[in-house]
Amino acid sequence: MPAVPSCILDPLREQFLALLPPQVDDHPLGCHRPRIDDAVVLDKLIEALVFGAGYERIADATCSATTLRRRRDEWIRQGIFDALRLAALDAYDTMIGLDLADVAVDGCTTKAPCGGECAGRSPVDRGKGGMKRSQLSDGAGVPMATVSAPANTVDHALLGPTLDALKDFQPLPAEATVHLDAGYDYRPCREALAERGLRGQIAARGTPAPIQVGKRWVVERANSWLNDFGRLRRCTERRRSCVDAYLALAAAIVTVRALRRAAWYLYRWDTRPRSPRIR
Repeated sequence: MPAVPSCILDPLREQFLALLPPQVDDHPLGCHRPRIDDAVVLDKLIEALVFGAGYERIADATCSATTLRRRRDEWIRQGIFDALRLAALDAYDTMIGLDLADVAVDGCTTKAPCGGECAGRSPVDRGKGGMKRSQLSDGAGVPMATVSAPANTVDHALLGPTLDALKDFQPLPAEATVHLDAGYDYRPCREALAERGLRGQIAARGTPAPIQVGKRWVVERANSWLNDFGRLRRCTERRRSCVDAYLALAAAIVTVRALRRAAWYLYRWDTRPRSPRIR
């Protein structure tokens, strides 16, 4: 049984394989071992993302742990994971439409027990190793961009790099509003919004959150969706490039899932299931 339902995995795999450049066999003798199929390696990497297990536990007779690491690094150098995320967002924007009038940003701290470039002392986990994600989502909660950092990085220090991802979605509506919680109620955050011509609706410090949550709850839901992936909930990758690759792959899966569910209500097709439930 696949780690992700086939209704999501199949179109995701098809788009991923279409993004790969042609493979050139330049071995001087032409007698090396045949290359493992890219689709097999992608399915294994998705299993590693969903279950959070080590490569040695995911590997089997069809693909070794060394091949998984080597092919992962090759695709990171080619920028395939981020291209897949942008392709999924483009498909969602074309068929459903991104709600860019109200976007939300929030941070989420998870465990990073193995240390690395994105690990730091977690202020919410007794100083253990942790990673922070600064998440940007549209008005429906679709993840648009993620910035990774050590857990001891303050939220408002990551606001600027997170908002810079909006340049990929220009032009924005004239009254685009960024919804933020009380952790962003500081002068540098207001300056970052003003520099980018964005309006900010920031919760005031000292006021109970449920009274002023507004339209910010969708980014909390997006963080919950991403925490369903074991490799993000307990990150064991040490290099930032690997962390960002898995974040992009998880965001693509979440976007395709949201696209399929929204399309069930808007479109009709021959093989349309009887229920919008993902099976």
